[in-house]
Amino acid sequence: MADAPVRDGIETGGGGLRLSRRTLLTGAAAGGGLALAWALWPRRYDQQADAAEGETAFGAFVKIDRTGQVIVMVPQAELGQGVFTLFAQVVADELGADWRTVGVQPAPPGPLYANRLLAREWFDGPVRRALGDWGERLSDEQARRSTLMLTGGSTSLPAFADDLRAAGAAARVLLCKAAAARWDAAWESCDIAGGIVTDGTNKARIGELAQAAAAFDLPAVLPYRPEEREGRLTGRDLQRLDVPAKIDGSANYAADIRLPDMIFAAICQGPVNAAELKSMNEAAARKVPGMIGIVHPNEDAAGWVAVTARNWWAANQALGRLDPVFTLAGPALDDAAIDTALDAAFDGDAGERFFSRGDLAPVFDGARIVRADYSVAPALHLALEPMAATARVREGDVELWMPTQAPVLARRAVARALDVSESSVTIYPLFAGGSFGIKMEVEAGVQAALIARAAKVPVQLMWSRAEDIIRDCPRPPAKVRMAARLGRGGLVQGWSAKVAVPAALAQLKRRIGEGESRAEALAASAARTDPLAVSGMDVPYAIPNFAVDHYPADLALPAGRWRSNADSYGAFFTESFIDELAIVAGVEPLSFRIQMLGGHPRLAQCLTTAATLGGWQGGLRGSGQGIACHAMNGGSIAVLVEAGFAQGKVAVRRIVAAADIGAPVNPDIARQQIEGGLVFGLAMALGAAPRYRNSLPVGMRLRDYGLPRLSDVGEIMVELVDNPGGGIVGFSEIGVPAVAPALASALATITGKRYRRLPLVEAPA
Repeated sequence: MADAPVRDGIETGGGGLRLSRRTLLTGAAAGGGLALAWALWPRRYDQQADAAEGETAFGAFVKIDRTGQVIVMVPQAELGQGVFTLFAQVVADELGADWRTVGVQPAPPGPLYANRLLAREWFDGPVRRALGDWGERLSDEQARRSTLMLTGGSTSLPAFADDLRAAGAAARVLLCKAAAARWDAAWESCDIAGGIVTDGTNKARIGELAQAAAAFDLPAVLPYRPEEREGRLTGRDLQRLDVPAKIDGSANYAADIRLPDMIFAAICQGPVNAAELKSMNEAAARKVPGMIGIVHPNEDAAGWVAVTARNWWAANQALGRLDPVFTLAGPALDDAAIDTALDAAFDGDAGERFFSRGDLAPVFDGARIVRADYSVAPALHLALEPMAATARVREGDVELWMPTQAPVLARRAVARALDVSESSVTIYPLFAGGSFGIKMEVEAGVQAALIARAAKVPVQLMWSRAEDIIRDCPRPPAKVRMAARLGRGGLVQGWSAKVAVPAALAQLKRRIGEGESRAEALAASAARTDPLAVSGMDVPYAIPNFAVDHYPADLALPAGRWRSNADSYGAFFTESFIDELAIVAGVEPLSFRIQMLGGHPRLAQCLTTAATLGGWQGGLRGSGQGIACHAMNGGSIAVLVEAGFAQGKVAVRRIVAAADIGAPVNPDIARQQIEGGLVFGLAMALGAAPRYRNSLPVGMRLRDYGLPRLSDVGEIMVELVDNPGGGIVGFSEIGVPAVAPALASALATITGKRYRRLPLVEAPA
């Protein structure tokens, strides 16, 4: 699992930099020093996929064995979003493989497996933004050098589509060259279809040619297949590669791992802001049959205690009898403290403006202003699979089996915790039973490794559901103060949004990227402004005078990635306010939006499509219909919700979504993910929010969080708006943001009141 070799040189592929060493060093020295020059200096990475006996590697992403099986290396975690199938589909289409012979393999660490697109968010900052295109090249190079393998933000396919297509084309060309040499023909006359190479007369299976093909050289320019052709695999609803193993039970999740002499561990980490273990009842815990030992806090692991046993049930029972008591780092966290901290953020002077155009001051001066305040509670991940990891620690060899969105950072964290070299740590990434961002965290892997070292045998650690809820790093709570001025015809002349929210992604980066504790990351980011904290609020509407300000909130609640991140609350704030402005202007809500979307025709088309399919009635009182739209990651979506009340509960009768996500590789997977996002957004609107008391969530079970069941959702329709020239667009998150504002508007037509807080229905105390 060691990294591929890296050496200095010039990047010649993919539009790489064409610079001499003298030019680069001289220019960088004049503009800021040799450190920047070294950071920008490109390297060439000669990386090949790890090949077993009988396999031939064609670069970093493709292997072919003697039987003709095509194996696609996938550096991204399969979280249920279909990334294994999508990556394989792009390669197989360009290669000409028989889909029945295509498989996938998780990729080990390597520079070419770095997610450069997500790294641009990861390395976001004033220096990178000031450098423009050079800043993107800088972050790309940093990502490769640090092997920043990350899964998240709907970036997997957009980040790697070009690399995968090039890998398939390269393998096809080399196989054609090998066939042409065998037949004494021109390689340009050869092609591959269904895994068979032919020049029109002769035929050969790709497995027969693979070993010989690797010895040939690629042409200066790779020939790609035409986008429009018969028999292409992209754009088809091919069967998912991960589904059969998940159905028959052969797929491995963290809880499925079994090792010789393995024992089990349950853990208690105390309240949200626990500092250290104060006391425990060791004698009571040792009375549980099967209990083995206690691993308690020390210099390696302050603030948690674990119990090992012959099975997990015994470990958890002993942990309950252990009755650990923790001290808190600072005051206890509760809902009132969260609200106070958010309100206090507006009074501080740390706010920063990230989106603006025009000049608001003269527009607002002396004018009638429409104002509204909105808020969202924290949102838990509540994945079906709690955090888990299995570890085996031996002299000079550490192995971990875990679901992770950041395998290299997990490896780094484990090496740091055990004080061993990174090269001695191996991470085996597994399927994740749901994530929504929480598997970016690395704590469970570190804990499993520390417990295994103490126990001197392999250990499988699994958090209980209560532990998973208590120690979650949720999507942060937020408040916004909206203000707008309406002009003639109902057009918005001025718009101001002031958002109080912690910089959650900055916290995450410090926790897993820089190895800081939760408390250290909270302290370091308390006054940090971040454009990612207000993403989704740079609305697509043609508003001439516009501003969005971020006011960082200092909360004792660690926050992290969540499905659609800040777009989830950003869309609720903006689309709910748009609906209220439409009412003040006396304009029907759909028309109010359309009149301001002249610069975004694709989003306007999504709106009209959803309205037509859903039988939009104009938002009339009593209609139970609401509509909202959102644009993110290069895609657009509009959502119409039809809902009401039944037996004292919100009853969603129908959700209609129209989405423009470019040219999807597999439309069925795209529809699956958008539908899943719609249900996820509905969960955010109706539940998923913890109420905190004495630094603990009030609810400790999934049923305490109002999660929608199939019977609660009603009919869901997802229409993909045709856009063949739209390219590759990430779609795993786009279904989430617009649901809550559409539902809030639908309920408002029935009750006559505006819903300005998420969840829309207050959970019982």
